[in-house]
Amino acid sequence: MLAVVGEDAVHRVEGLPGEPGPVGLTLALGRLRTLGVTALRVALPVPGHPLGLSGPPEFNARALEAEEAVICHGAAFGLVPLVHEAGPEGDVHVEVVWQVLPARQAPPADVPSLGEAERELAEALREATETLTRLDVAGSGPVARAAVDAYRARAEEGNGQGVLAPGYPPRAARVLELARRVGLLVSLAYENGHGGAVSAFEMGARGEVLRMVERTARRARVAAYNSVVEEREKGVR
Repeated sequence: MLAVVGEDAVHRVEGLPGEPGPVGLTLALGRLRTLGVTALRVALPVPGHPLGLSGPPEFNARALEAEEAVICHGAAFGLVPLVHEAGPEGDVHVEVVWQVLPARQAPPADVPSLGEAERELAEALREATETLTRLDVAGSGPVARAAVDAYRARAEEGNGQGVLAPGYPPRAARVLELARRVGLLVSLAYENGHGGAVSAFEMGARGEVLRMVERTARRARVAAYNSVVEEREKGVR
């Protein structure tokens, strides 16, 4: 539960069948279980890429606006978060209200297998490195290098442990860690502006490469988070 809430002060769920108003997260998860939900899938959609969504259009639209959602497995529901700040000045905290909406029980959009995600990440990194090096516009500098080195040290020390709950395939932790590392590299590149790009062509090429890598990393994150559901489905079939 702490992993879900994080540093947010309040998480509530509204729209649950049988509940007249918002309820706490613990009660909501229990109620969803009684409604037939056996697992939850993560979706991380962005405009133009409905990653992890399965419909209907109304649900997809809300999820795209939030750029994240949870799809229930075993019952036709999905949850979309509404995040807002509350409290007086100096004591502001984050509150999250999860809206329960009808969602289609269908294969999620554009989610690769763990093996595919791992291969795609490696290939995307290789292509990005080659392209950016050729253009001489890769994000660089002592601050960027120090941040990458610090992250690499933490990742190697943890060896991927603790990033997912018990029961996940070992490969899922490895893929998620790599996706997080790639995400950091992309963030550093964006913070570095246009890097060493000078011409409009170089700026456009750099941006296209970073968007491709970012998309691949998001696909890998969703594949890792949802892998325990996929493994369970394989066992049933």
